[in-house]
Amino acid sequence: MIYVCIPCYNEAPTVGLLLWKIRQVFSGFPREYHLLLIDDRSTDTTAEVLEPYSRVLPLTLLRHQTRQGYAASVEALLRLAVERTDRPKRDGAILMHADFAHSPSFIPDFVRRLESGADIVVAQSTLAGESSRARRLIRRFAPMLLRGRVQVPGVADVVSGFLAFRLVALRNALRAQEGRLLTAEGWTANAELIAKTARHARRVETISTVERHDLRQRPSRVHPWETAMSVWHWRAKLQLPPLPRPPEGRPDRRRPEAATTETEAEKEAVRSEK
Repeated sequence: MIYVCIPCYNEAPTVGLLLWKIRQVFSGFPREYHLLLIDDRSTDTTAEVLEPYSRVLPLTLLRHQTRQGYAASVEALLRLAVERTDRPKRDGAILMHADFAHSPSFIPDFVRRLESGADIVVAQSTLAGESSRARRLIRRFAPMLLRGRVQVPGVADVVSGFLAFRLVALRNALRAQEGRLLTAEGWTANAELIAKTARHARRVETISTVERHDLRQRPSRVHPWETAMSVWHWRAKLQLPPLPRPPEGRPDRRRPEAATTETEAEKEAVRSEK
């Protein structure tokens, strides 16, 4: 079972089409899947848009009565996936955004990596379609602001929000944590999620994807200076124990095996940025 986890806040223009695209992906890539979506007290018509999809798709829809924020929404979805699975060593969860920044076309790549033995798969993305130079720069340099605090061997894009997990690794990370798993917010919450789960993973891998910012149908929520200050603020508050060392004489299998070939979509994204 693949649980596709989608936190959602005011994404009415895109979330319905995203769900349908995911359905099309699994029609051509037959795997058992279930959509887990949380509406974080949206103030637009997101709730109305989602209602008919809950009747025709394998979809569980949660709603917050008050807005809880990105990190709380992500954690609620991942906890639900862990609670539902009866095969944590086989089942997986994919985390993606509802604004089409993350294309469903990459889902098969995540699933194949999990099926081949990875416990965590991190999308390392080429940014495409972002008109603001300041937003492009902060997206590029945000991982560097966390250098020294968040270290997962081989993972450069530690703020990536396009991720896949084997549920046993998530389950063990949740069990090891007293209280909330995610204490940070925004991009730093993604880094915290990767770092804490990696401590319970035998193998971490990366894939190359394209992060699209030109398909978003609402204003960007990334305000460069505020985002940089937020990342730096949460950096100081993160409590991350060091990664356990592998047994002497054994290689560290957490080191990702990044994809070495570019897809046509990635090449086109790079050309468009130039």
